[in-house]
Amino acid sequence: MPHRFDFLVLGGGVAGLSFALQAAEHGTVAVLTKRERHEGSTAYAQGGIASVLSPTDSFEQHIQDTLEAGAGINHLDAVEVTVREGPERIRELVALGADFNRRATGEFDLTREGGHSQRRILHAGDITGREVQRALLAACDEQPNITFFPNTSAIDLILDRRPNRGTGSRCLGFYALTAEGRIERFLSKVTVLATGGAGKVYLYTSNPDVATGDGVAMAYRAGAAVANMEFYQFHPTCLYHPEAKSFLISEALRGEGGKLRLSNGQQFMDQYHRMGELAPRDVVARAIDAELKRTGDDCVFLDMTHLGRAFLTERFPNIYATCKAFNIDMAVQPIPVVPAAHYMCGGVMTDLDGRTTLPGLYAIGEVAHTGLHGANRLASNSLLEGLVFGHRAARVCADEVRALALPREEPPEWDEGSAVDSDESVVVTHNWDEIRRLMWNYVGIVRTDKRLMRARRRLELLREEIRDYYWRFKVTSDVIELRNICEVATLIVDCASRRKESRGLHFTLDYPNADEHHWKRDTTVRREL
Repeated sequence: MPHRFDFLVLGGGVAGLSFALQAAEHGTVAVLTKRERHEGSTAYAQGGIASVLSPTDSFEQHIQDTLEAGAGINHLDAVEVTVREGPERIRELVALGADFNRRATGEFDLTREGGHSQRRILHAGDITGREVQRALLAACDEQPNITFFPNTSAIDLILDRRPNRGTGSRCLGFYALTAEGRIERFLSKVTVLATGGAGKVYLYTSNPDVATGDGVAMAYRAGAAVANMEFYQFHPTCLYHPEAKSFLISEALRGEGGKLRLSNGQQFMDQYHRMGELAPRDVVARAIDAELKRTGDDCVFLDMTHLGRAFLTERFPNIYATCKAFNIDMAVQPIPVVPAAHYMCGGVMTDLDGRTTLPGLYAIGEVAHTGLHGANRLASNSLLEGLVFGHRAARVCADEVRALALPREEPPEWDEGSAVDSDESVVVTHNWDEIRRLMWNYVGIVRTDKRLMRARRRLELLREEIRDYYWRFKVTSDVIELRNICEVATLIVDCASRRKESRGLHFTLDYPNADEHHWKRDTTVRREL
């Protein structure tokens, strides 16, 4: 028998949990996570949440900073909704028990990050995401209508394509590989993608292992519109150390006065932007990339030594302790850093309430393209987006659930056909590695038409190999993720190939300038079913 709920949520980060908590007031909710329920990008977010919480700040300034970072193609309505509704969502989070840093006066200790004209970053030390997730999970645990399914991987969406419906396909839920190794049906009146990003598409990333673009891949295969996948944000500063896996060095360090230096101690950011180290992320990442190519060095260095040990250990205890574990004392020596894939600014197209172009399917958080980020995300707008759109989607989904009934006919069970257990697992490992390397080398911070063409040709061959493997052998979580990163990689290449200009995070040597006449718009793709 299938699992039936009023609401299905894929993903247990800030967006998914915010939605689940609100939706549980109106019906039963299932939250599926690929690993343990705390594992996801939210838990790794260090910097904070951008919101207008100071009397010296204003909505207009936050909106303008977001638009400037987004390089002219943000959707103004999405920016205004996110910025103006942010403070109320923050107050609700605090009411749930989230503990943020405060000054002696009791006011929030707001910091500043790249691209922001004001100090508006609310933080919990340097583990803000972890604290947000802790508070949301604790609140969900007190809600009896919420059921968690950890270690469960969605495979594909289930569509109702009966011709007599007259409204086209509708999402009814999805097939998922459960923790027990069975493929089961999860059915619902509303399905919400909150699966986060796809950093594992690239060889070097700040993202956790679960970030394989599952939501975008599934939505695209089901016929939902996807947009702006060419805009993948590379965080300028990840720890460069042979034993450090994907450890982010928060932008907040530069917000507190950190300086980027070459191996000879020379500063260089003032040559690239008037805001120096506080320039938007795309500018800083390209500057570092250019300096590394010019000098041949393996990394640059983030110098915090002038701020003193007492300040660093109090403001950045987690980063300080992690660096110290790798024999780097940031109080007396600069931190070696390199750029790494960090955030997907495109995604599944939605309206301001999370609706995708596929009825019954919603998308919120990093997996969604609301238009908020444009061509480049402003620092710390991501947790804010998850809170705001999780709340907005839950509100409209509650109305939809009340008005709908599930189809009487159950979708078919999963059909394994003649699939057998795999004896060629090396294929998965090899293809996974090849996709990530070719994306890093050909579709990274700086692109060309020639590099994109090479990537496209190889990805076409890999898709055929993966498709053949997928149908011949029984489905495993590794195969699910491999299939999805290949789909997402192809979408990134497709969108990047279409945009004949440089804008925000998409920089190509063949078209180094922005084209305001032809390309001040989204790049939209949709699979014809």
